[in-house]
Amino acid sequence: MAQHDQSYKLLFSHPRMIEDLLTGFVAEEWVGHLDFSTLQKVPTSFVSDDLRDREDDVIWRVRWAGQWLYVYLLIEFQRTVERFMAARISTYRGLLYQDLVRTGAVGPRGQLPPVVPIVLYNGAQRWAAPLDLADLLEPHPAGLEQYRPTARYLVLDEGALATSGIEPLQNLAAALFRMENSRTPEDLRAVLSALAQWLRDPAQADLRRSFTTWIKRVLLPARLPGIELPHAIELQEVSTMLAERVTEWTRDWKQQGIEEGRRVGRQEGRQEGRQEGRQEGRQEGRREGEASLLLRLAELRFGPLPPWARTKIQAANEETLLGWGENLLGAEALEQVFR
Repeated sequence: MAQHDQSYKLLFSHPRMIEDLLTGFVAEEWVGHLDFSTLQKVPTSFVSDDLRDREDDVIWRVRWAGQWLYVYLLIEFQRTVERFMAARISTYRGLLYQDLVRTGAVGPRGQLPPVVPIVLYNGAQRWAAPLDLADLLEPHPAGLEQYRPTARYLVLDEGALATSGIEPLQNLAAALFRMENSRTPEDLRAVLSALAQWLRDPAQADLRRSFTTWIKRVLLPARLPGIELPHAIELQEVSTMLAERVTEWTRDWKQQGIEEGRRVGRQEGRQEGRQEGRQEGRQEGRREGEASLLLRLAELRFGPLPPWARTKIQAANEETLLGWGENLLGAEALEQVFR
């Protein structure tokens, strides 16, 4: 997980990635007034030790209406939605403001610049945590409303974006999200081929190298454990290898997903059983684990599931779930999974 976060930090240390992220996925008016030619990455020496410890985060600034606007990109991929993210974001934004005051990076009238916090999230669940600190607070007694703090952040849920049909043309952030959520080697190869063309200019060599590093060290090892790629391989060569071995890798890709689903399901079942201390607890835990993983695998293969399919999976017993998981390997349509 740490290597995943670090590889994302490397990618979003390129100004083109920040520009494509904002223009492609932040549908707000202020984005249209940014001068992306002024994008500057805030060096770690600029911030205090408290913020420097947030080594997976990236801070950029860009000119807007004659002044600086700061984009705080929180790169922290976790398995579950964090309910109190708004409180954490409020702390990080406060630390950044303290550093701006300390270094004298304030406006001509002594005012602080706007800061836009963005959370990149790629968990299996859709993000449902409150987006504003005010929504985490208990009701205030009468007369204290004026002290109720508000601190909002923006979340980019990759899983939701990947299934929403939003695919900006030649947008590098969109390409990254589509690869992250690719369901088959064919899907991945299609994006890789386009990406290699977009980044063929020698001026994009560093960004091309960053994408290649992420694909080699994070994406493909997670999908195809044991695969070894040449050290100096380029994006186009990865695409060619996928094309040459697409049948073999599709089988391995799907089988690895099924085996991982079963392993996690059994693990969750054992944990549930220990907590309950009863045999039926272990059985129910295994069944819930199998159901949860089958839902995830089916969504990766066919996209968001209709309510009838989710209900069917959640109500099935463990043996039936295992059978459906095997059906998923060769199913061309969702209905074929439930044969």
